[in-house]
Amino acid sequence: MVQTAPVVIHFRDLDESHQLREVIEKRCAHLHDEFHEVSRFEITLKEDGAGFVAQGHVTGKGTDVGTHVAARGLAPAADQLLDKIERHLRRIHDKRIFGQRRNARRDPSKKVTQE
Repeated sequence: MVQTAPVVIHFRDLDESHQLREVIEKRCAHLHDEFHEVSRFEITLKEDGAGFVAQGHVTGKGTDVGTHVAARGLAPAADQLLDKIERHLRRIHDKRIFGQRRNARRDPSKKVTQE
């Protein structure tokens, strides 16, 4: 059995939607499968005047991502938030992986010269 990161979802001043909660938990489980360094997801959904605001915070080993989005609907706000979190996690992950390769390529002491 694969252990997933805990997902904490807050519905501020809103009725809780079990269907939306399940969708968010599935997406977070998918993100955890792809980015193993993540240890916790915290999602907050609330109404904001003409629309909805979704705030997210993801923590883990060397990872601390916080972001927010606004949308006219509750489900689109949650979807946009998770897309944005995925982009941030991908950027951090790629910097961690490919940064070492780029630095190794730039280091002149490690280059092999042909004589």
